[in-house]
Amino acid sequence: MASQAITVPEGLTLHTENTSHILLASDEAFLNPVQEFNRDLSVACIRTWSECLNEEKENKWKESQERRAKRPENGSRAKKIKADNQATSSVGPTAANEPEHPPTNEAVAQAEPAVSEQASATTTRKVPEYRPQKITILEALSATGLRSIRYAKEIPLVKYVIANDASPAAVAAMQRNIDINGLGGPEQPATEETSQLAKAEEKPFPQPKVQINEGDACALMYNHRTEKSRVDVVDLDPYGTAAPFIDAAVQCVNDGGLLCVTCTDLAVLATLNYPEKCFSNYGGVPVKAEYCHEAALRLVLHTISTSAARYGRYIQPLLSLSIDFYVRLFVRVFSSPSEVKKAISKTSTYYICTGCQASYEQPLGRVVERVHEASGNVNLVFKASTGPTAPEKCTECSQSLHLAGPMWSGPLHDPAFVSKVLEHVEASEDKYGTSARMKGMLTIAKEELDTAFYFTPTKIAGHFHSTCPPLDEVASALLNAGHQVSRSHACAGSLKTTASWQDIHDVFRSWVKRNPVRMDKISENSPARHLLSKEMKAEANFKRHPQTVTASSKVKLVRYQANPTPNWGPGKRASGGKRKREQGDEE
Repeated sequence: MASQAITVPEGLTLHTENTSHILLASDEAFLNPVQEFNRDLSVACIRTWSECLNEEKENKWKESQERRAKRPENGSRAKKIKADNQATSSVGPTAANEPEHPPTNEAVAQAEPAVSEQASATTTRKVPEYRPQKITILEALSATGLRSIRYAKEIPLVKYVIANDASPAAVAAMQRNIDINGLGGPEQPATEETSQLAKAEEKPFPQPKVQINEGDACALMYNHRTEKSRVDVVDLDPYGTAAPFIDAAVQCVNDGGLLCVTCTDLAVLATLNYPEKCFSNYGGVPVKAEYCHEAALRLVLHTISTSAARYGRYIQPLLSLSIDFYVRLFVRVFSSPSEVKKAISKTSTYYICTGCQASYEQPLGRVVERVHEASGNVNLVFKASTGPTAPEKCTECSQSLHLAGPMWSGPLHDPAFVSKVLEHVEASEDKYGTSARMKGMLTIAKEELDTAFYFTPTKIAGHFHSTCPPLDEVASALLNAGHQVSRSHACAGSLKTTASWQDIHDVFRSWVKRNPVRMDKISENSPARHLLSKEMKAEANFKRHPQTVTASSKVKLVRYQANPTPNWGPGKRASGGKRKREQGDEE
């Protein structure tokens, strides 16, 4: 539908995003245009996941067909013999039971077409084909309905979307916006004629592509927690924390389904200003360090993991991103009590140095593999980890340590899935207004190392009171020492590495050896003195490594949000008087 064809009533404004259009009033529901990147990314991820899901189901279906073809067909043969006997009896008697009066020529002529028709039916038997499975999406906190509308219009395998909000004003706005996009309308009334037609064609009555529900988000999701009523995708995009909705969400999503979560309360998740609030919402203590935004992702994943584990379910993070003023996660949820046991080994607390920000991991549990000598079977034994993994003071700078977590210590991304999303975006650049930034962030996420926390050379140089070495030289030094290096999507100019904090600091000690610092400017009790006083294990080689991370201008420019408008950011809650705290806002 072209935007010119939409009549804009007085008091409303028209907002167009991709092929979708919505009419907005200032007091109905909140929309933040800056969140177009969030919506674009969500469309791309859900679309890619739905295709992956159908690929998995089609492979299982083919395997089932192959097994069925290899089964002994005794029952089928018996039925075929019976059918052949019936066909023969319709043509004429067998030689053993030939009647005294043979059939006339007319009777034989009538029987011959019957044999031909039966043979034709046998030879033209329809070969079974796999039918792609359509998915259902539940957006628990819909506000304007823009996200649900885009899902319905831009994801080919969508059966329908449930758009929910508890605010009557938001529901009215949703209904108006769904109608102008041609996705709504009442259900067709059932008549005897349409019922028989639908039954004959095995098709349900036409339903609205976006179905509106007015009510409590958790109550709606709990109503969908039985196995037959579960949905394939649950999207949580609230104003602030998603914590109150996660328990219901992990129960109402199908086995292998997708859970999409946004949290905008980074003042709680990414600072140490409100540790008690972070613990009450996410069951962990945040990190006070430059890598606090990655820790925020791990705290939310910990909440989802523990919530799912209560119901015999476990999670597989597909893509976990820290973006501007919020975090956005795409997580698959599976049912498997045996896999749930492994969650303890993917959960850790961390000791964080208050001086140099070095981190020391303390896993909560570990998995031990025991191989049976006779059978060769591998048994998994789950044990508590020993500890503590850190002394009372930091071994690098002798400063005190803060405790953070527990939080998720497993992978943040599934590189294979991210690669597929990236391929889709590259092939569909004209379909996403933020495709350039999507490509930049997805590229970094795909290459990001599966290690906890990143660092920036500028911050480490500050700890040494030295000049800052170029990013590529730090990366090359670590690579030349045999370590792996990547960038982090969560912070500009950051690096992730398999090297220890001592190895990282040795690179900067080598840099200081070439570029001396003024020790008379450093106080005796400064952490810098402790860092500089330690001996290096080996001198760093700063020669450019061929695999070094290059600060590509293309990736750098599209990765970080340029200020699109003055005072952009999370925005304020909609001013509608009846709007409840739980309501989702398209921020």
